[in-house]
Order: sequence, then structure tokens, then C-alpha cells
Amino acid sequence: MNNNDTAQSSDIIALEEKLDDLIKHYDLLKIENKSLKIKQEELVREKAKLIEKTSSARHQVESMITRLKSMEHGA
Repeated sequence: MNNNDTAQSSDIIALEEKLDDLIKHYDLLKIENKSLKIKQEELVREKAKLIEKTSSARHQVESMITRLKSMEHGA
């Protein structure tokens, strides 16, 4: 094996190591992305529940105000 073959072999090994690192990084990012998507779905559902509760509370308050106004006019 001459110096040129040794240099190419070293380059290939270095490239394989970089590729392995990229694959590991990709796998970690893929896991993180899946986790973030699940969390986002949970937050979207939580937001929808909060919007519904807020709407319900608003209607209840509006109903109470209407009843108070009618009591005021009736008195």
C-alpha cells in the first residue's frame, strides 16, 4: 500500500465517521420532532378546551347581566 492509498483510506474512514455522526444527529432530530409534534397536538387540544370554557363563561356572564337588567327594570 502506498501513501496515496493510505491517504484515501484515511479520507474514507473520516467520511464514514462524519456520515455516522450525521445519521445519529438525524435520528435524534427525528425523535425530537416527533415529540414536539405530540406536544403541539396536546397544546392545540388544550387551547380548544380553554376557548370552549371561555365561551361558556362569557355566555353565562352575559345571561346574568341580562337577568340583572330585567330585574332592575322590573323593580
